[in-house]
Amino acid sequence: MQNDRIRRAARLSVAPMMDWTDRHCRYFHRQISRHSLLYTEMVTAAAVIHGDRDRLLGFDSAEHPVALQLGGSDPDELARAVRIAAGYGYDEINLNVGCPSDRVQSGCFGAVLMTRPRLVAECVAAMIAESPVEVTVKCRIGVDDQDPERVLPEFLDLVADAGVRRFTIHARKAWLQGLSPKENREIPPLDYPLVLRMKRERPDLHISINGGIASIDQAEEFLALGVDGVMIGRAAYHDPYSILAPADARIFGGEPCPGRVEVVERMRPYIEAHLRDGGRLHQITRHMLGLFHGCAGARGWRRILSERATRPDAGLDVLDAALAQVSDLAA
Repeated sequence: MQNDRIRRAARLSVAPMMDWTDRHCRYFHRQISRHSLLYTEMVTAAAVIHGDRDRLLGFDSAEHPVALQLGGSDPDELARAVRIAAGYGYDEINLNVGCPSDRVQSGCFGAVLMTRPRLVAECVAAMIAESPVEVTVKCRIGVDDQDPERVLPEFLDLVADAGVRRFTIHARKAWLQGLSPKENREIPPLDYPLVLRMKRERPDLHISINGGIASIDQAEEFLALGVDGVMIGRAAYHDPYSILAPADARIFGGEPCPGRVEVVERMRPYIEAHLRDGGRLHQITRHMLGLFHGCAGARGWRRILSERATRPDAGLDVLDAALAQVSDLAA
């Protein structure tokens, strides 16, 4: 039953994005869509074991359904991290086999693991043995000079044999030398047909497609083509209302989202509590800058939040001043 619920939520998910999808971002996104699956930033297994666990793993219960993405390549270390994370109540544990940054390469995890599928299989088997919820994998179609037509099917089959039944596939290669992480999100060509074929040839696997998808219309098109889910990253962050507001009605058959101004009002008690606890306004509002994207007054909304929310004494009066810049048409 739990797996069925999360798999339904995975019909539309917001990608894990470093420095972006923290707990405040996820709480904000949840006010727009009740049903879409949300992911944490990638957290390394070593950080979970040795770091401030409550800061790294804590989240508001309103964020459900929410998945934790882990980074690592040591099966024992990942198993320990999963044991710790189990107590926090995540709905899914995901292994990152897609991040191309230099930092994760030096730690032998992320996209570089596409070259070591047997190690990935060992890692996920160890994680599954410790996890009360489904363990999933987010991967690329290949790296560097690998042939995705050969590498991706072999990778999926080996990791599936270890017990993973749900994959999110970023439909681009990652070039580990010569391209920055930003360039790796934009320059390698997208190969959507390969991902669609993986789903057709492996109907027992739950496969979500990721990479370059920028609208709810595109998401619906991919679902109609047969994939089980669609993951959207930067578009959902920069223009969250356009992506997430229609999702509950169009993807999940639920109630439509309230207007943008109502979303701000829903955030107000959360912001008040954060400020009472000593937090800063910009820690939350930096994720809200794109809420009025394309609306009259959006520039004023962004300007006031960008300039004034970083001040040490910034409070709800700054939010009110920003909101006053927005046309009533945005409501």
